Amino acid sequence: MSDAPAAFDLDVRLFAVLRERAGADVVRVLQLPEGSTTEDLKRLMEEQNPALGDLSFASVVLGDEYAKADRRLHPGDLVAMLPPVSGGAPGTTVEDGVFELSAGPIDPAALQARVASPACGAIVLFTGTTREVNRGQEVSRLDYEAFEEMAGPEMRRIFSDCRAAHGLEAPQGPGEGGEVDRTLRMLCVHRTGVVGVGEPSVVIAVASPHRDAAFLAARFLIDTLKERLPVWKKEVYRAGHHWIGDRS
Repeated sequence: MSDAPAAFDLDVRLFAVLRERAGADVVRVLQLPEGSTTEDLKRLMEEQNPALGDLSFASVVLGDEYAKADRRLHPGDLVAMLPPVSGGAPGTTVEDGVFELSAGPIDPAALQARVASPACGAIVLFTGTTREVNRGQEVSRLDYEAFEEMAGPEMRRIFSDCRAAHGLEAPQGPGEGGEVDRTLRMLCVHRTGVVGVGEPSVVIAVASPHRDAAFLAARFLIDTLKERLPVWKKEVYRAGHHWIGDRS
Protein backbone atom coordinates (compact mmCIF):
# COMPACT_ATOMS: atom_id res chain seq x y z
CA MET A 1 0.00 0.00 0.00
CA SER A 2 1.47 3.35 -1.10
CA ASP A 3 1.99 6.23 1.30
CA ALA A 4 2.04 8.76 -1.55
CA PRO A 5 -0.58 11.53 -1.22
CA ALA A 6 -3.63 11.29 -3.43
CA ALA A 7 -3.57 13.39 -6.56
CA PHE A 8 -5.98 14.48 -9.29
CA ASP A 9 -5.92 15.97 -12.78
CA LEU A 10 -7.29 19.46 -13.35
CA ASP A 11 -8.27 21.28 -16.56
CA VAL A 12 -7.20 24.94 -16.67
CA ARG A 13 -8.53 27.48 -19.19
CA LEU A 14 -6.01 29.85 -20.76
CA PHE A 15 -6.40 33.28 -22.31
CA ALA A 16 -4.51 35.74 -24.49
CA VAL A 17 -0.72 35.28 -24.46
CA LEU A 18 -0.90 32.12 -22.30
CA ARG A 19 -3.28 30.47 -24.77
CA GLU A 20 -1.01 31.53 -27.60
CA ARG A 21 2.07 30.00 -25.95
CA ALA A 22 0.34 26.74 -25.09
CA GLY A 23 -1.33 26.46 -28.49
CA ALA A 24 -4.56 25.45 -26.75
CA ASP A 25 -7.53 26.98 -24.92
CA VAL A 26 -7.29 24.39 -22.12
CA VAL A 27 -4.39 22.45 -20.63
CA ARG A 28 -4.72 19.46 -18.34
CA VAL A 29 -2.50 19.58 -15.27
CA LEU A 30 -1.59 16.06 -14.27
CA GLN A 31 -1.25 14.61 -10.78
CA LEU A 32 -1.88 17.73 -8.72
CA PRO A 33 -1.49 16.58 -5.10
CA GLU A 34 -4.50 16.95 -2.84
CA GLY A 35 -4.24 20.06 -0.68
CA SER A 36 -2.40 22.00 -3.39
CA THR A 37 -2.85 25.77 -3.50
CA THR A 38 -3.10 28.05 -6.51
CA GLU A 39 0.61 28.79 -6.17
CA ASP A 40 1.34 25.05 -6.26
CA LEU A 41 -0.75 24.86 -9.43
CA LYS A 42 1.37 27.55 -11.10
CA ARG A 43 4.61 25.74 -10.32
CA LEU A 44 3.30 22.40 -11.61
CA MET A 45 1.99 24.07 -14.77
CA GLU A 46 5.44 25.58 -15.38
CA GLU A 47 7.02 22.15 -15.04
CA GLN A 48 4.53 20.36 -17.28
CA ASN A 49 4.13 23.16 -19.84
CA PRO A 50 7.48 24.97 -20.20
CA ALA A 51 6.15 26.99 -23.15
CA LEU A 52 3.96 28.95 -20.71
CA GLY A 53 7.05 30.52 -19.18
CA ASP A 54 7.10 32.23 -15.78
CA LEU A 55 3.59 32.28 -14.24
CA SER A 56 4.54 34.45 -11.25
CA PHE A 57 2.47 37.35 -12.56
CA ALA A 58 -0.49 35.23 -13.67
CA SER A 59 -3.76 35.20 -11.73
CA VAL A 60 -5.84 32.15 -10.92
CA VAL A 61 -9.61 32.35 -11.17
CA LEU A 62 -12.04 29.93 -9.56
CA GLY A 63 -15.46 30.25 -11.11
CA ASP A 64 -15.76 33.99 -11.71
CA GLU A 65 -13.57 35.32 -8.89
CA TYR A 66 -9.85 35.83 -8.42
CA ALA A 67 -8.38 33.26 -6.02
CA LYS A 68 -5.83 34.06 -3.33
CA ALA A 69 -2.39 32.45 -3.44
CA ASP A 70 -3.20 30.12 -0.53
CA ARG A 71 -6.57 28.97 -1.87
CA ARG A 72 -6.70 25.17 -1.94
CA LEU A 73 -7.88 23.40 -5.06
CA HIS A 74 -10.20 20.42 -5.36
CA PRO A 75 -11.19 17.97 -8.09
CA GLY A 76 -13.80 19.46 -10.41
CA ASP A 77 -12.91 23.11 -9.70
CA LEU A 78 -13.53 25.46 -12.64
CA VAL A 79 -10.11 27.07 -13.00
CA ALA A 80 -8.67 29.64 -15.37
CA MET A 81 -5.15 31.07 -15.56
CA LEU A 82 -5.06 34.72 -16.58
CA PRO A 83 -2.08 36.76 -17.74
CA PRO A 84 -1.84 40.28 -16.30
CA VAL A 85 -4.78 42.30 -17.62
CA SER A 86 -4.04 45.15 -19.99
CA GLY A 87 -6.07 47.23 -19.09
CA GLY A 88 -20.10 39.93 -19.88
CA ALA A 89 -23.18 39.96 -18.28
CA PRO A 90 -24.70 43.46 -18.32
CA GLY A 91 -26.03 45.13 -15.21
CA THR A 92 -29.70 45.94 -14.90
CA THR A 93 -29.67 49.71 -14.32
CA VAL A 94 -27.14 52.52 -14.60
CA GLU A 95 -27.68 53.19 -10.88
CA ASP A 96 -26.19 49.73 -10.25
CA GLY A 97 -23.69 50.17 -13.05
CA VAL A 98 -24.01 48.63 -16.51
CA PHE A 99 -21.16 46.84 -18.24
CA GLU A 100 -21.23 45.58 -21.82
CA LEU A 101 -18.77 43.94 -24.17
CA SER A 102 -19.15 45.07 -27.77
CA ALA A 103 -17.88 43.32 -30.89
CA GLY A 104 -18.78 46.40 -32.96
CA PRO A 105 -17.95 50.13 -32.88
CA ILE A 106 -18.89 52.13 -29.77
CA ASP A 107 -20.82 55.41 -30.00
CA PRO A 108 -19.71 57.58 -27.02
CA ALA A 109 -22.53 60.09 -27.50
CA ALA A 110 -25.13 57.33 -27.27
CA LEU A 111 -23.62 56.12 -23.99
CA GLN A 112 -23.64 59.64 -22.58
CA ALA A 113 -27.35 59.87 -23.37
CA ARG A 114 -28.00 56.60 -21.53
CA VAL A 115 -26.68 57.92 -18.20
CA ALA A 116 -28.26 61.38 -18.47
CA SER A 117 -30.90 62.26 -15.87
CA PRO A 118 -32.70 65.45 -14.77
CA ALA A 119 -31.37 64.71 -11.26
CA CYS A 120 -27.75 64.87 -12.46
CA GLY A 121 -25.97 68.14 -13.15
CA ALA A 122 -22.72 66.57 -14.35
CA ILE A 123 -21.77 63.90 -16.88
CA VAL A 124 -18.16 62.80 -17.35
CA LEU A 125 -17.35 60.81 -20.48
CA PHE A 126 -14.04 59.00 -20.89
CA THR A 127 -13.10 57.50 -24.25
CA GLY A 128 -9.99 55.38 -24.69
CA THR A 129 -8.86 55.17 -28.33
CA THR A 130 -6.18 53.28 -30.26
CA ARG A 131 -3.05 55.38 -30.78
CA GLU A 132 -0.99 55.00 -33.93
CA VAL A 133 2.44 54.59 -32.31
CA ASN A 134 3.39 52.67 -29.16
CA ARG A 135 6.60 51.03 -27.92
CA GLY A 136 8.36 52.90 -30.75
CA GLN A 137 6.43 50.99 -33.41
CA GLU A 138 3.63 51.88 -35.77
CA VAL A 139 0.43 50.18 -34.65
CA SER A 140 -1.72 48.57 -37.32
CA ARG A 141 -4.58 47.54 -35.04
CA LEU A 142 -5.46 46.20 -31.60
CA ASP A 143 -6.94 42.78 -30.91
CA TYR A 144 -8.97 42.56 -27.68
CA GLU A 145 -9.86 39.34 -25.92
CA ALA A 146 -12.13 38.99 -22.86
CA PHE A 147 -12.92 36.25 -20.36
CA GLU A 148 -16.62 36.90 -20.80
CA GLU A 149 -17.93 34.71 -17.99
CA MET A 150 -15.84 36.67 -15.48
CA ALA A 151 -15.78 40.16 -16.99
CA GLY A 152 -19.37 41.02 -16.05
CA PRO A 153 -19.20 39.82 -12.42
CA GLU A 154 -15.81 41.49 -11.88
CA MET A 155 -17.04 44.79 -13.33
CA ARG A 156 -20.07 44.65 -11.03
CA ARG A 157 -17.66 44.35 -8.11
CA ILE A 158 -15.74 47.36 -9.46
CA PHE A 159 -18.97 49.36 -9.71
CA SER A 160 -19.77 48.46 -6.09
CA ASP A 161 -16.30 49.54 -4.96
CA CYS A 162 -16.73 52.79 -6.87
CA ARG A 163 -20.05 53.59 -5.17
CA ALA A 164 -18.51 52.87 -1.78
CA ALA A 165 -15.53 55.13 -2.48
CA HIS A 166 -17.16 58.00 -4.36
CA GLY A 167 -20.91 58.00 -3.72
CA LEU A 168 -22.20 61.43 -2.79
CA GLU A 169 -22.49 62.40 0.85
CA ALA A 170 -24.52 65.61 0.38
CA PRO A 171 -28.01 65.68 1.95
CA GLN A 172 -30.94 65.56 -0.46
CA GLY A 173 -33.15 68.64 -0.62
CA PRO A 174 -32.87 71.91 1.34
CA GLY A 175 -31.99 72.13 5.00
CA GLU A 176 -30.32 69.72 7.39
CA GLY A 177 -31.24 66.15 8.11
CA GLY A 178 -31.96 65.08 4.55
CA GLU A 179 -31.26 61.50 3.50
CA VAL A 180 -27.82 60.77 2.12
CA ASP A 181 -27.75 60.84 -1.69
CA ARG A 182 -25.35 58.31 -3.19
CA THR A 183 -26.47 58.75 -6.76
CA LEU A 184 -23.98 57.60 -9.36
CA ARG A 185 -25.18 56.53 -12.81
CA MET A 186 -22.40 54.45 -14.40
CA LEU A 187 -21.99 52.78 -17.77
CA CYS A 188 -18.93 51.05 -19.23
CA VAL A 189 -18.61 49.46 -22.68
CA HIS A 190 -15.45 47.66 -23.78
CA ARG A 191 -14.60 46.45 -27.26
CA THR A 192 -13.61 42.92 -28.18
CA GLY A 193 -12.04 41.77 -31.40
CA VAL A 194 -10.24 44.06 -33.85
CA VAL A 195 -10.09 47.81 -33.11
CA GLY A 196 -8.53 50.12 -35.67
CA VAL A 197 -6.33 53.14 -35.04
CA GLY A 198 -8.38 56.09 -33.76
CA GLU A 199 -11.38 53.93 -32.82
CA PRO A 200 -12.75 53.80 -29.24
CA SER A 201 -11.78 50.67 -27.36
CA VAL A 202 -13.41 51.56 -24.02
CA VAL A 203 -15.95 54.21 -23.04
CA ILE A 204 -17.01 55.11 -19.51
CA ALA A 205 -19.92 57.46 -18.80
CA VAL A 206 -20.75 58.66 -15.28
CA ALA A 207 -23.55 61.00 -14.29
CA SER A 208 -23.91 62.55 -10.83
CA PRO A 209 -25.67 65.51 -9.20
CA HIS A 210 -22.26 67.16 -8.72
CA ARG A 211 -19.13 67.25 -10.87
CA ASP A 212 -16.56 66.22 -8.24
CA ALA A 213 -18.16 62.82 -7.73
CA ALA A 214 -18.53 62.30 -11.48
CA PHE A 215 -14.86 63.07 -12.15
CA LEU A 216 -13.64 60.91 -9.25
CA ALA A 217 -15.89 57.98 -10.17
CA ALA A 218 -14.88 58.02 -13.84
CA ARG A 219 -11.18 58.08 -12.91
CA PHE A 220 -11.69 55.27 -10.38
CA LEU A 221 -13.49 53.10 -12.93
CA ILE A 222 -10.91 53.37 -15.71
CA ASP A 223 -7.94 52.94 -13.35
CA THR A 224 -9.48 49.95 -11.55
CA LEU A 225 -10.72 48.38 -14.78
CA LYS A 226 -7.17 48.44 -16.14
CA GLU A 227 -5.95 46.58 -13.05
CA ARG A 228 -8.71 44.01 -12.60
CA LEU A 229 -10.95 43.45 -15.62
CA PRO A 230 -10.03 40.22 -17.50
CA VAL A 231 -9.61 41.86 -20.89
CA TRP A 232 -6.36 41.63 -22.83
CA LYS A 233 -4.94 43.80 -25.60
CA LYS A 234 -2.62 42.60 -28.37
CA GLU A 235 -0.91 45.35 -30.32
CA VAL A 236 -0.33 44.31 -33.93
CA TYR A 237 2.51 45.99 -35.82
CA ARG A 238 3.66 45.76 -39.41
CA ALA A 239 6.16 43.18 -38.19
CA GLY A 240 5.00 41.13 -35.22
CA HIS A 241 2.79 41.80 -32.22
CA HIS A 242 2.93 42.27 -28.44
CA TRP A 243 0.48 41.43 -25.65
CA ILE A 244 0.21 44.52 -23.44
CA GLY A 245 0.78 43.61 -19.79
CA ASP A 246 2.93 40.56 -20.59
CA ARG A 247 5.69 40.57 -17.94
CA SER A 248 7.12 37.12 -18.56
